[in-house]
Amino acid sequence: MRRRQFITLLGSATVWPLVASAQQVSAPKVGFLHYGSSEEAGSLAAKFRTGLSEGGFIEGRNVVIEYRWAEGRTDRFSTLAGELVNQQVAAILAAGPPIAQAVTAATGRIPIVFTSGDDPVRAGLVPSLNRPGGNITGVYIFASALEAKRLGLLHEMIPSASLVAVLANPTRQRAESQLVEVQDAARMLGLKLYIQNATRESDFDGAFASFVERRAGALSVLADPFFFSQRKRLVALAERHTLPAIYEWSEFAKAGGLMSYGADLGEGYRQAGVYVARILKGESPAGLPVVQSTKFDFAINLKTAKALRLTISPTLLARADEVIE
Repeated sequence: MRRRQFITLLGSATVWPLVASAQQVSAPKVGFLHYGSSEEAGSLAAKFRTGLSEGGFIEGRNVVIEYRWAEGRTDRFSTLAGELVNQQVAAILAAGPPIAQAVTAATGRIPIVFTSGDDPVRAGLVPSLNRPGGNITGVYIFASALEAKRLGLLHEMIPSASLVAVLANPTRQRAESQLVEVQDAARMLGLKLYIQNATRESDFDGAFASFVERRAGALSVLADPFFFSQRKRLVALAERHTLPAIYEWSEFAKAGGLMSYGADLGEGYRQAGVYVARILKGESPAGLPVVQSTKFDFAINLKTAKALRLTISPTLLARADEVIE
């Protein structure tokens, strides 16, 4: 009897690795291509995995995720997109319009789910939000369309600041319309703007030095993936120069920035994960309408406000969705 049990256990031990190996081989591969690094955007990748799991796909169990990080280098987009296509992935998450464009140039067959802070129709990703068509759909995470709102909140926080510094990235696809939006808002608020461009990290020190030289009373950092990837550096510079600033995502406020206002970025990546799961189950991206953000977060960092010796009005504080102490 013991000999039979031993043989049975031995047989199970022999068969199990083969079964596990077969399951691993049959698990679909999903591509994840992001502008930044795993350190900078790891929390967003985690939200993406949450969306996948809601659709029944768990990394390491029944789906394999091929991560590609551009490390802030736009010249790598096409190469990394090609790598994912060569991996024969079943779907690709493309973070941002430039990356989505690189992926669509690399494949017209593999389903693509994008996240976009800009209007996907204006960016040329889809002909319609309701009927994207082709092999692409995604999530429209409002970002640059909120520049006027951010400037208004900054004015409420620092009403004495008549000159507001603006940090912009002229290489962004919607850079011109961003500036028009913030300039129109400044005229309505009676504010003067001092705009400085930054396209690489080495531009930051000079830009902030000029803000101080011009005696800007506050700073608005325009929405941009490059700035998001450099958020710790930007927050540190604003702190060093005692410059009250507002940013796009709550991740800036969590990193020590004074204020942020924007759509819930993590929620957008979760929704993208849900869409990829639906595609893995057989749905076509052409039939999945582009999801639009409905949740917006206004965050205030009280510790930073205290360090800047700012008094926050009870009205403004009550409107905050997140207060960081």
